[in-house]
Amino acid sequence: MQIAKNVAVQIHYTLKNDAGEVLDSSEGAEPLAYLQGHGNLIPGLEKALEGKRAGDILNVSISPEDGYGVRDESLIQDVPRSAFQGVPSIETGMQFQAESNHGPRSVTVTKVTADIITVDGNHPLADQTLHFDVKIIDVRAASKEELSHGHVHGPGGHHH
Repeated sequence: MQIAKNVAVQIHYTLKNDAGEVLDSSEGAEPLAYLQGHGNLIPGLEKALEGKRAGDILNVSISPEDGYGVRDESLIQDVPRSAFQGVPSIETGMQFQAESNHGPRSVTVTKVTADIITVDGNHPLADQTLHFDVKIIDVRAASKEELSHGHVHGPGGHHH
C-alpha cells in the first residue's frame, strides 16, 4: 500500500539541522504514527512521503516555507510582567501558551526585565532548513474512528 491521503503511517525519523546536529529522533522509541493529509506533519515532509511504501528509506531536506515557516518579527512582543500573574519566576527560554487571533500559540520568553517580558511566537525551528532521515515502518488503511478524529490511534499514535 502506498502513502496517500487518509492512510495511517508509522515512521522512524531523525531530524538534523544544516550543521548536522540531531534535533529530534524516534530511534530507540516507538515509531511516529500519523494520518497522511491531516496536517499531523509539516507540509514538506508529508509531501515527500506521498506515494512511498513500508520499507522505503529516504533523506529529504525541507525548506523553511514547507517546514515551520519563515521567521516573522511581528510575532515578537513585549508583554507586561502583570500578564504572568501566578508565575513566581520567569526566565529566558520558558515557554507558555498564549491566545492569538489564530487560536492558542506557543511563545518562548526571550528577554526578562523588571516590568517587561519579551516573548517570541515563532516556532523554534522557523527559518531553518530541516534534514530528515526517514524509514517507513508501516502503511495501512486508517479506521473510520481515526479518520473522524484526524489522527492515528494505538502504538505511536494517540491513545484515548
